[in-house]
Amino acid sequence: MGLCIRCKGKGFCGRPICPVIKRFESQKKVQTSKTSIFGASPPSVFIGRAGYPLVNAGPLLPSGITGNEASSYDAPEQWLDKTIEDIISLRSNLIRSKTTVNVKKAPNNRLLQQTQEIALSVKPIDTEILFEKPPVATLRFDDVLTPMGPSGDIKKLDIAENPVVPNRVDAIVSDTDVLSTDAINELYTSNISEDYITRLLSAGLIGRKRKLVPTRWSITATDDSIGKQLIREIQYYPEITDITVHSGELFGNHFEILLLPRHYSFELMEIWMPKSVWNPEDTWIGVDSENHRAKKSYSTLGGGYYAARLPILEHLQQKRRCATAIAIREVLPSYWAPLGVWVVREAARLTLTKQPMIFETIEDALNYIYTKINSPKELWRQRLKLLTESRTQRTLNQYFKAAYSICRD
Repeated sequence: MGLCIRCKGKGFCGRPICPVIKRFESQKKVQTSKTSIFGASPPSVFIGRAGYPLVNAGPLLPSGITGNEASSYDAPEQWLDKTIEDIISLRSNLIRSKTTVNVKKAPNNRLLQQTQEIALSVKPIDTEILFEKPPVATLRFDDVLTPMGPSGDIKKLDIAENPVVPNRVDAIVSDTDVLSTDAINELYTSNISEDYITRLLSAGLIGRKRKLVPTRWSITATDDSIGKQLIREIQYYPEITDITVHSGELFGNHFEILLLPRHYSFELMEIWMPKSVWNPEDTWIGVDSENHRAKKSYSTLGGGYYAARLPILEHLQQKRRCATAIAIREVLPSYWAPLGVWVVREAARLTLTKQPMIFETIEDALNYIYTKINSPKELWRQRLKLLTESRTQRTLNQYFKAAYSICRD
């Protein structure tokens, strides 16, 4: 039980094609017969993972859409008021072009150089692509990546305008001595968006040893790198003063985020309800956590762990406060198609914008959370490791305070 949730299309079951993804792809066919398209890349590029180090790489662009209108095709922050159907319809018109590249010999590839030029731009960039044959009319779904439309092999690629590159990005990209983690943090502190940073990392444009990074890997790497930098800052801030709970939901991803006045630590629990995407069976529950040293090994919950952690760290950093954060993500049946890990990040971010409930005790906070989660508390309550630690620490603190009071008297 839960194999599909842990796998999410990675092939753990041994099947060459994931039956869950195949079901979505067969339902969403996109008609295209063109061998040449002209449009503005949002900008967006895709670096594949299959066959690494031989991977598919190339820009994405909507046919016939030019100017700033194209930016909406790859801007999750603009989709919060849309439905799942709206997003799938939008992304189905984003055509993925590709050429096979060896990541170890990429610098001499002309098509890759043009793809990198597109990746550098902060604004949509007009592009014309001639395909070997009409793109395959299938919509691609994935647990980490946003859905993508038809794909085709590039025969010729022409960029119709120069990319617009911010000065700070140009400086970091030009610096071949800076480590990729340092480059990511420098860009982030310069108010460069995570999506832009991810694109630069994926296209092999930052770091000392520059090479292409599959898009799905670069998404998690960016979330993790920024998160670790924020943890190093937050652990020295004073603790929050109240026990608070933030509640929110986006696209069937319901969050309850409990913040406790303690040193920094983070725990994420995922509760996948029956008939939600990846889970046709019984309720599945997974938990992972970390202390102030952050995680060294990859989370058992996949990229969603780092995507959920980042908004919480940003929230604490903005308040210049430290806390123990326990996030419960309940995936509801209304989340019926995989839209990518950005949903987790934006759902957590939206949740933290909601006015929090303030409680006197952890028990009061829990009793409130019990009323918000659909799954019976008996299924998940005892699996929250940090909650048990927090209550134990609270008891010890009360004991020491009482002992100090007796000795003083």
